[in-house]
Amino acid sequence: MKRSDFTEILNQINRLEFRLPSGEQVPDHFHITEAGITTKQFIDCGGTLRTERTISFQIWTADDTEHRLNPSRLLKIMKIAEPILGSENLAIRFEYQKDTLGIYGVEWNSQEGFFQLTAQQTDCLAKEQCGVTNVESEPTAAAAESSCCTPGGECC
Repeated sequence: MKRSDFTEILNQINRLEFRLPSGEQVPDHFHITEAGITTKQFIDCGGTLRTERTISFQIWTADDTEHRLNPSRLLKIMKIAEPILGSENLAIRFEYQKDTLGIYGVEWNSQEGFFQLTAQQTDCLAKEQCGVTNVESEPTAAAAESSCCTPGGECC
């Protein structure tokens, strides 16, 4: 979800609820302890230099079970963070810790009125160079032979 969509939804709702990919609800007494920009610079296995920028919010829960963050307060947090967040319409990610720190995308469930945290997946960004032409199937022998990702190839 992009920032503009997230902000629009926050302006229309009265209650914040987040659910994990498992369906488990994030406790109502969560805090947003960080709001910022995450920049990832990397080289994919095809040798292309890439930069990914996202808005990142950290969800944290404590023992103060009477705490409730409402949509207008989250909008105020975003306003305070504007010098860092800027005005780009970037994708939003949430960090949340259960057993370990997880990074999630977010979608709006309009039927039930909550934000669904979505599992993130890895992907090869240079499939054509690695002989992967169809994600559903294995590369052909010919494609694998000419691929940079064969043993001794130049792929990471």
